[in-house]
Amino acid sequence: MVGAVLVRGGKVIGEGWHRRAGGPHAEVEALRDAARRGERVRGATLYVTLEPCCTHGRTPPCTEAILAAGIRRVVVATTDPNPNHAGKGLEILRSAGVKVDLAEAASEVATEAARLNEAFNHWIVQRTPFVTVKAAMTLDGKIATASGESKWITGEPARRMGMHLRFASDAVLVGINTVLADNPSLTVRGPGGRSRKPLRRIVLDALARTPPNAMLASDEFAASTTVVVSRAAPAQRVRALARQVRVVVAPAQTGRINLRWLLKRLGAEGVTRLLVEGGGEVNAAFLEAGLAKRVAFFYAPKILGGRDARRGVAGEGAKRLTDLIQLREVEWRRVGEDLMLSARVGKDQD
Repeated sequence: MVGAVLVRGGKVIGEGWHRRAGGPHAEVEALRDAARRGERVRGATLYVTLEPCCTHGRTPPCTEAILAAGIRRVVVATTDPNPNHAGKGLEILRSAGVKVDLAEAASEVATEAARLNEAFNHWIVQRTPFVTVKAAMTLDGKIATASGESKWITGEPARRMGMHLRFASDAVLVGINTVLADNPSLTVRGPGGRSRKPLRRIVLDALARTPPNAMLASDEFAASTTVVVSRAAPAQRVRALARQVRVVVAPAQTGRINLRWLLKRLGAEGVTRLLVEGGGEVNAAFLEAGLAKRVAFFYAPKILGGRDARRGVAGEGAKRLTDLIQLREVEWRRVGEDLMLSARVGKDQD
């Protein structure tokens, strides 16, 4: 997500943003906008949230368009994190005589610009998806009663926000216990509850226990479902699932799917943003392994209590306070009667 503005003589003469992958970049859109307005671009200043590209991909390099237009100065909020590009576009412009100003890396504007593309920036460097763990829970951290009842803990506004998180993701992941307890569809639903073609749906199911009549395996979008099993899964159940959905056999550790292996596989398949909507064990697995990069926790003004009620984050837990999972860049938002906590997980590593 990139935005660009052209300015000449203190006046905005062109604006543009990158609308879709493979489409014109923000800089080109701004130049076209200026042309439609009948504005003269030569000698103007270009403000852009990301370093202009300098290589041929789905579109020609933006550096060429900038130089051809005669732009005098380029102000950039942040460099391209791609190791193959970082800084090269700026050097090309400087070498051609264009004045280039780059925001300080720790500045507010650079941080804000990087946040726009935190998922893509992570994927382009690490080649694994940017993982967000999402959960809806009571104030005491419970996502379901001991019997598994969970609909609905949070209100409609919070559920709409959760749907927005799905819409912004490439794939959504749950564990087999969620499938067995809730039989979710994991589609992106619009106004009136109408389902639209979903993002990729992934189920962690080491022993291939997904029922053939589960929504994820039998609805009109079953081709978008991937069930990840281990080599210990009974062959007959694996064959039956493979007739309805995509089945991936993954290595396992202590009976559980190797999540690092899976993330590398998904990254290689172009999944840049993964939303984890699992139960407490799946959520804990991603958090405790350091694989989750962001949390989106919704809290309802309710208290469930109960020793056996299901928790939003289970797992082994920290043995010492020094082992606690730290959150940073914490943001609280009121969503109807509920609260939404959004935060980065752990130390700043990417």
